[in-house]
Amino acid sequence: MIGAGLAGLVAGVRLAEGGMRVTLVAKGVGSLNLSPGVIDVLGYAPGRVDAPREAIGRLVAERPDHPYARIGADAVEEALAWFTGRVPQMRYRGDGPRNLLLPSAVGVPRPTALAPASMAGADLRGGGRFVAVGLSGLKDFYPRLLADNLTRADLPEGATVTARHAEISASPRPGRADVAGQVYARALDDPPFRAEFAAALRGLAEPGETILLPAVLGTARAGEVFDELQERVGLAIAEVPTVPPSVAGMRLNTELAGAFARAGGRVVLGVEAVGATGADGRISGILIRDAARTRELPADAVVLATGGFSAGGIELDSHGALREVVLDLPVSGPPEGVPPLSERHLDHQPLMASGVAVDGMLRPVGPGGEPVWDNLYAAGTIVAGAEPWREKSGEGIAIAGAYRAAGAILEET
Repeated sequence: MIGAGLAGLVAGVRLAEGGMRVTLVAKGVGSLNLSPGVIDVLGYAPGRVDAPREAIGRLVAERPDHPYARIGADAVEEALAWFTGRVPQMRYRGDGPRNLLLPSAVGVPRPTALAPASMAGADLRGGGRFVAVGLSGLKDFYPRLLADNLTRADLPEGATVTARHAEISASPRPGRADVAGQVYARALDDPPFRAEFAAALRGLAEPGETILLPAVLGTARAGEVFDELQERVGLAIAEVPTVPPSVAGMRLNTELAGAFARAGGRVVLGVEAVGATGADGRISGILIRDAARTRELPADAVVLATGGFSAGGIELDSHGALREVVLDLPVSGPPEGVPPLSERHLDHQPLMASGVAVDGMLRPVGPGGEPVWDNLYAAGTIVAGAEPWREKSGEGIAIAGAYRAAGAILEET
């Protein structure tokens, strides 16, 4: 395994559970700690998506080069069901074939397939009454902005929202003007501060309102914190994702890394994969650089999950040439004559769909469609053809692609 993000960990867990000896190598801990902890499958195509499975069918018919065309809608559902069983403490909730519609940190409705139970209660599809509660010591959460934008939200079928804002002063570091979300979360794992926090919330909300809080309700004991606060306050509570770093993303990273460790997987962080050795079309080892030396790790199969531009898996040089940084694989970029970038930020950006082209088994292929290595697979945003940031499809592509790639390796062995 190369890469410690969502795709790398998912593939690692499935392979290790399948009886493989798995070593995961990465320069760092991956980007899950920056994620909001929700699972986006397909949110926009290009308009807002209500039924992602149906939309995936239309998407792959129109764009046969999209990763979902290689994975398939059925495989996505199978992979998500498997995934949620490996991270039970996240307590993911969804609405089957429909997307939830959850508020972002600034009150914009965000379509997503699965969300932790602590967030799912903020589903906006039916409208509702909310009070956004800020923490006086937490500066990266803006309850007034959240509430104001929720009242203006574009919701389906004429649903409306009423929202107001409030603030509490309960803090794990009284007198400090700027307390990080992680500090609040660790403090809420302990019963004394939890009781103080609940007491501060009591009486803020009116019957029928849902209290919206920044996503800082515990780390290792998040489920217990959420349940106890709701019981003590006597009203519905829902977390809203914050700006990175994200406590909810840290919970997911911890849970998934724990599943990998329990399955027998081995993680080597702080090293850089820089190449491969092999013959007769098969990789026999991955070259890694740590400190001042390069050494080889033997490999019967490899999953490349280093991410795209945002994660550094794909680079663009000053001459406009694209490069895959680990194995120097062929990179599929914008077609000739197509401008790589639009002047408008939210428009289609062809360059951002660049990546490694793959076959039906998710093996990277050359210009002629032949596998570069028979035992090399790719998963996540390293795979060409998607704009996850624009489509809100990143987690679905990562989980389903990693599950599929790991399954292909298990079938071969």
